Amino acid sequence: MNDIEKLQNIIDESENIVFFGGAGVSTDSGLKDFRSPDGLYNMKFTSSPEEMLSSKKFYSDPDEFYRFYRTYMNCLDAKPNVTHEYLKYLEDTGKLKAIVTQNIDGLHTKAGNKNVYEIHGSIYRNYCTKCHKSFTADFIFSNNELPICPKCGDLIKPDVVLYGEMLPDCYDEAQKAIMKADCLIVAGSSLVVQPASSLVSLFHGKNLVIINNEETPYDFLAKLVIHDNISDVFSKLKSD
Repeated sequence: MNDIEKLQNIIDESENIVFFGGAGVSTDSGLKDFRSPDGLYNMKFTSSPEEMLSSKKFYSDPDEFYRFYRTYMNCLDAKPNVTHEYLKYLEDTGKLKAIVTQNIDGLHTKAGNKNVYEIHGSIYRNYCTKCHKSFTADFIFSNNELPICPKCGDLIKPDVVLYGEMLPDCYDEAQKAIMKADCLIVAGSSLVVQPASSLVSLFHGKNLVIINNEETPYDFLAKLVIHDNISDVFSKLKSD
């Protein structure tokens, strides 16, 4: 039995699946990941991405923050790929109970999934730091000027978790979903970033599946490990 057949069998026997995805889920939608050889963290910048995407940078130098953010975080034109589409199918069957994602690209929602925990936020939600008025992603990315609230004149912030910030309330719900699952499928994440990677430690169900191009620190705990392109894996699964 090959790995795809093993994964299909696990899915078929599971009744409460949670999918936990990282940046690698969206690379086949044309978006860069972070830690692969050609990922964002291996590109050359005058300051590190961690510094440029930090809460400190946002408040101390918002112009520089937004220059970087608009250049490297704009994924408005990205479309869901075969992985997102398969997860929509799996949710429709009633097997997939939740998606926990580290991505801010909103592609799971674009694909039609309903129960999505975006633990690092989303580029599609933005708010005024003073009056809390909401703004669309188009408002943020439509020009190169500093986004200022037309209502009160204060700075607008993307609803994404910057370095140095706490995770959102949905993180608690994501933890509960994983603890209830009988199958956890982890894909496209190096599982080295805390605290998101520690979510895997909360899973005590029957089948842990890890799909990633590279090894992760949690491979030894998994029932099935597949080192392959994520879209290639999901394109071979049954979806009828």
